[in-house]
Amino acid sequence: MRYRYLIIAVCLLLLSACGSQSARAPIDARNNQSTAGKSSVPRATAKKSSGDYTVVERGDTLYSIAWAHGIGYHQLASLNGIRAPYTIYSGQRLRVRPAARSNGVTVAPLRQGKPVVASTPVAAPAAKPLARQASTPAPKPATKPASAAASNKPFNGPWIWPTRGRVLSKFQSNASGKRGIEIGGHADQPVNAAGNGTVVYAGSGLVGYGRLIIVKHSENLLSAYGHNSKLLVAEGEYVSAGQMIAKMGSSGTSRNELYFEIRKDGKPVDPLKYLPRQ
Repeated sequence: MRYRYLIIAVCLLLLSACGSQSARAPIDARNNQSTAGKSSVPRATAKKSSGDYTVVERGDTLYSIAWAHGIGYHQLASLNGIRAPYTIYSGQRLRVRPAARSNGVTVAPLRQGKPVVASTPVAAPAAKPLARQASTPAPKPATKPASAAASNKPFNGPWIWPTRGRVLSKFQSNASGKRGIEIGGHADQPVNAAGNGTVVYAGSGLVGYGRLIIVKHSENLLSAYGHNSKLLVAEGEYVSAGQMIAKMGSSGTSRNELYFEIRKDGKPVDPLKYLPRQ
C-alpha cells in the first residue's frame, strides 16, 4: 500500500513539472515571437546631416546637396576644395556651412576634426585620392558628373512655361520652406524644360520634392521640377527649351501638380518674373 501512495505522489510531481515547463517558453522562442512582426515597422534612417557637415549618399550630386542646404553649388565646392566637374563619392563628408569666425580669425577644422587657427581664410585643399590597395577597390562616384560644356554658356532666355495649368501658389520671398510656384494639372501631363541646359540631378533623394529634376542653365541659373510621376531624362543630359523631361504626378504631395523653382546664385527668385505672361 505504501508503494502505491509513493508511486502516485511521484506521478503527480512529474505532471506538475511538465505543466510548468510548457507554460513558460524559452527565452529564444519569446525573442523570435516578439521580432516576427518587425518587418512591418519602418526602420529609423541614419541622420545624414549633422550641423555644419553632411555625408554623401548614393545618388547625390553636388547640385542636389547644395540645393537641399540652400547654398550655391559654387560655394559648396569652394568649402570643400572640389573642382569641376564636381565629382563626389558615397560616404564622403562635406562641409555645408563656412567655418566659424572669431575676432577676424577663421577657425578651419583639420581632416581629423581638430581645429587649427589661421590668420586669413584659407580654401580647403582639394582632396587627394587614396592610394589603391590590392584588397580595397577604388571608391566609385556617387553619380557621374554632369557635362558642363553647354551650361557654362550665358543663358539669357527666352524662358517658357514648364507646363500648362493654373498657378496654385505663388512665390513667397519670406517663406521658410520651398520657395517656388505650384502649377496644377493632371496625372502624366507633360513637364517641359523651361530653358536650354544640362540635367544636374534626377532622382527622389530630396525630401519634400518627390521625383525631382534640376537643370543647370548657366553658371548662376538653375531650375527645378518636382512631384513628377516619371522622369524622362538622366543626369548629364543636355535638354532644350520645351523638351519633355518628365510627367506630372503627385510624388511628395497629395495632388497632381508641378513644383517649379528658379535659383540665381544659389538663392530662390520669383519664377513669374522670368516666365512670359500667360
